[in-house]
Amino acid sequence: MNDRVDDLLGFIDRSPTPYHAVAQVRARLEAAGFSRLEESESWSLSAGDRRYVVRAGGSLAAFEVGSAAPSAGGFRIVGAHTDSPNLRIKPAADIHSHDYHQLAVEPYGGVLLHTWLDRDLSLAGRVSVRVGSETETRLVDFARPLLRVPSLAIHLYRELNQEGLKLNAQRHLAPLLGLSEDGQLLDLLCAELGRDGTEPESEDILAWDLMAYDVQPAALSGADGEFIHAARLDNLASSHAGLTALIAAGSKGPVPATRVIVLYDHEEVGSRSTQGAGGTFLSDTLERIASRVGEGTGEELARAVSRSWLISADMAHAIHPNYADLHEAGHRPKIGAGPVIKTNSNQAYATDAESAGFFAALCGRVGIKPQNFVMRSDLGCGSTIGPISAARVGIRTVDVGNPMLSMHSCREMAGSGDVGTMIDILVEFFDGK
Repeated sequence: MNDRVDDLLGFIDRSPTPYHAVAQVRARLEAAGFSRLEESESWSLSAGDRRYVVRAGGSLAAFEVGSAAPSAGGFRIVGAHTDSPNLRIKPAADIHSHDYHQLAVEPYGGVLLHTWLDRDLSLAGRVSVRVGSETETRLVDFARPLLRVPSLAIHLYRELNQEGLKLNAQRHLAPLLGLSEDGQLLDLLCAELGRDGTEPESEDILAWDLMAYDVQPAALSGADGEFIHAARLDNLASSHAGLTALIAAGSKGPVPATRVIVLYDHEEVGSRSTQGAGGTFLSDTLERIASRVGEGTGEELARAVSRSWLISADMAHAIHPNYADLHEAGHRPKIGAGPVIKTNSNQAYATDAESAGFFAALCGRVGIKPQNFVMRSDLGCGSTIGPISAARVGIRTVDVGNPMLSMHSCREMAGSGDVGTMIDILVEFFDGK
């Protein structure tokens, strides 16, 4: 197996939630010589420094200060997101009905609901725990089959294949946890948290951000291993590519530009949060870098932005052979044929002629011809962090991504041959030429 593909599969399997993904990114950054900064503290930076900062547990920005001040060298930024559509556990979670113990869930993002049926699901996320007079947040991952949303048998709905499956998010998605009338999620959480230390009492569990996930590991398929099957390819695949490229580019030595990756939470629900692309995370981080490695004129960030580029890396829609009529003619990306430039005249994507040309030139330098995607004019277009970040910070931006199928499914599909190609292009980008 290609080492980069193998590494991506392992990264996805160890990142069932945005918080676990950030923990994985942190570990890799620290192994590569990056050290953590706190937003609450004063920053001291100089050329060559490798740092990262985390906001709200699910978003992270990492950077290597360039050999020139940002006002002269600019920023080279890759943006992606750590969250994916899933089923999230409500605060009052336990449902006891007809001698079944179920959990109350809420769909997060644009979930393909039917893909969550009849799968071996587990739970992961973070838990707020009282420890004496303090409160701490702890990661948790049950990492074993725990839940299931069973389908209705065809015998009880004979018309299903003719009428199509219709799921009500409130009535039909509560997963089964057990048969006990007395069981509580709190008891399971206490026992699971106790595996890593002292088991908390149920009254010390104050709150949680918990989500279901499919425990089936990521895998390769196809006659020659050309396909990846995995959860959360949208958008852990792009997060992995940006992270891998940042570390690889840094090993090649300094360049004038300051290299940055920003991995946001909450993209799937519109980015409207303190840690989302609609918040101040990126602009705050860039302003602090520019002001600490600058002349003290107050114009450092504006000058840096004018010399900067942002690649918004998210996944793209590959041509679906069974639904080819739903794709715009002439804009039908293929799996295994390289990265996709995504364009929308109404600014659902931030790409314009200047930024598309910039990215196409990058691709050419590594021997790749990019593909193009445009949504049909009679269909609505999804969006990304690209236009949000571009408007928030004012940086020239291009929206790109690797082609995939089954987007927003519980288990998605992409091309193994596209993994290394995107990383190579992002390394070229970070080289700052």
